[in-house]
Amino acid sequence: MNSSAPRNGVVRLLYGRDGIDVRLPAGARATVIGKRPLPKLADPAGAVAAALAQPIGSVPLAELVRGKRSACILICDVTRPVPNRLFLRPLIEAMLAAGVPRERVTVLVATGLHRPNEGEELAEVVGDPWVFAHARVENHLARDAAAHVDLGVTPTRGTPVRLDRRFVEADLRIATGLVEPHFMAGWSGGRKVVAPGVAHEDTIRTFHSARFMEDPAAIQCNLDGNPLHEEQLAIVRMLGEVHALNTVIDEDRDLVHVNFGEVIASHLAAVEFVARSVRVPVGRRFRTILTSSAGHPLDKTYYQTIKGMVTPLDILEPGGTLIVASSCSEGFGSEHFRAAQARLVALGPDAFLRTLLAKRFADIDEWQTEMQLKPLRAGRVQLYTTGLGGGDRALTGVEMVDSVEVALERALAGAADRDLAVVPEGPYVVPVVA
Repeated sequence: MNSSAPRNGVVRLLYGRDGIDVRLPAGARATVIGKRPLPKLADPAGAVAAALAQPIGSVPLAELVRGKRSACILICDVTRPVPNRLFLRPLIEAMLAAGVPRERVTVLVATGLHRPNEGEELAEVVGDPWVFAHARVENHLARDAAAHVDLGVTPTRGTPVRLDRRFVEADLRIATGLVEPHFMAGWSGGRKVVAPGVAHEDTIRTFHSARFMEDPAAIQCNLDGNPLHEEQLAIVRMLGEVHALNTVIDEDRDLVHVNFGEVIASHLAAVEFVARSVRVPVGRRFRTILTSSAGHPLDKTYYQTIKGMVTPLDILEPGGTLIVASSCSEGFGSEHFRAAQARLVALGPDAFLRTLLAKRFADIDEWQTEMQLKPLRAGRVQLYTTGLGGGDRALTGVEMVDSVEVALERALAGAADRDLAVVPEGPYVVPVVA
């Protein structure tokens, strides 16, 4: 386990863009849980070039682009800090050099059911102004039925497969993304950027139904028997040839790993690399846990904050206290999510879950509310935030605290010992008992 004592009784949490310092109560014994350190790549641009020249399960990019007349590159939306600035230009340059017309090179933001990224936000996501002058940069719109191709249903669970036409019909398809723990699909990146990333809302809402969400194998860091992962694999196989560029970053958002190749093989190789760092055996449970929602951009909304509530549950003692710090700088989230949270608060967790079990399609964004049921079942959940006010605070369904330090003192005062766990990077670290 990579653990350390706080420096001068203070721990620093990822929070917004700048982070926050938290002074621990006197006498508290804190175990700070972080990733096993991974060395930064000294030459990120050189590492990207090497990955494109030495792919996994594929020919090199320079050979792959020959004879192609169109290309579509998927990138993650603003909720993922993917270093797109490092690899979009070399990908596009290879396509243009092979004769793909500029107007037929599309960079498609894989929004899933999130809102489009536009203006300064889109510029932040792309990261390199050069890209806008040499490719079309567009958003996926999951509710636009005409913009999708119907590929039928998966042979395994009958999931409807409808994907963005711009990706399906491209001669060359490349998904890019960040490989990190995902609290439902096991790991992000790779096949997940395709579905739900550029899937129609019917595909996404099937994934988010209770049939998948309540499956015990649909948890972070697990691919074995995970129904979401298995359906995602089925979808990319139905689609045909897809490649992926996979990245891993550290807590400073610096690149520590990059690979390229066939989408399934390259993704699994990235998972194998990162799993050794982020899945951290702790050896015990704690009555009190302090964590974050991983800072900007993941903690921009309460919708995304729930990920930080789920990831450390394996080391929380039943009935213990989980304190989460998240800036929620853009507020609550979508109106769909707000409606789901209102139902949760009105009905209570058990009755709310019963309303989900009979649905084939989940209502938009209610799946995140369903994920919140996990920490609510496990113990007492408290939230520190500077971004929510008024009725939004009540709709969280958790206890609000105005001071992390006071919340910690009160939690420890009611415990048999003054031990606590601190997970500064939130869902980017997965602590486990075993």
